[in-house]
Amino acid sequence: MTHDRPEADLDRYAVLGNPVAHSQSPFIHAAFARQMGERMTYERVLAPMDGFVETVRAFAAAGGCGCNVTVPFKFEAPALAARVSARARLAGAANVLGFDADGWWADNTDGIGLVRDIIDGAGVPLRGLRLLLVGAGGAGAGVLGPLIEAGPAEVMVANRTPERAQTLMLRHAAWADQHGVRLQAGALDAPAGRFDVVINASASSLAGGAVPVAPGRLADGALAVDLMYGAPARPFLDWASAHGARPRDGLGMLVEQAAEAFFGWRGCRPETGPVLAALRERLEAKA
Repeated sequence: MTHDRPEADLDRYAVLGNPVAHSQSPFIHAAFARQMGERMTYERVLAPMDGFVETVRAFAAAGGCGCNVTVPFKFEAPALAARVSARARLAGAANVLGFDADGWWADNTDGIGLVRDIIDGAGVPLRGLRLLLVGAGGAGAGVLGPLIEAGPAEVMVANRTPERAQTLMLRHAAWADQHGVRLQAGALDAPAGRFDVVINASASSLAGGAVPVAPGRLADGALAVDLMYGAPARPFLDWASAHGARPRDGLGMLVEQAAEAFFGWRGCRPETGPVLAALRERLEAKA
């Protein structure tokens, strides 16, 4: 790209959500842009609870090239796009929109971000392992498809409302069969046996609730991942450490999913390691 464009003419991107002031996405994408030499800006846009569609359209009309979508609007995002990726269709939700001349497109990069962070960041190959996914809401829906695609032996979806877990399981049943993965669903106390990877995708951390997993579900040396980061994730991470598991927060997933979105928008893939390290240092300095 040309590197002498005036500031006002830079390609514009944003994260849209409610709330959105806490988002670390501007820091992440600014770091990616510097690393890759891309001329772009990235901002936060607060969307009214009843005005998501209008906010997206206004941003695009004002010259926006694409946006990330965060809570609580991910389920609304796919309907805005002419082209919806297979993983966004499977999740029923999108966290990325692109505004191209040939039509808007939607994608969901949450799951592939989590998988890459587990495999590359935590060094845990998922193939052949037993996975417990706690939570069947938007976060769980976004990550289940890519987790299955990574080839574990089994994925158990557990949720406070078991009917919701069953619905998510049924949506992914054919996908699991295609990849030779045993997929089950049930209540929080339903999982049997011990799991190599436990992923907390529930709202328990955000709400300050109790850890929704029994310690007996952790295999020796299991990886325990909370999709949250910072103070909300601390109780789960401390619980994991106290019971012999390897704790990991959702910061690596956040950076990896952002890199996938950046690739979709700009056609180049940034290196995530240095950005994750810088983000951790930034957040620790603020703590």
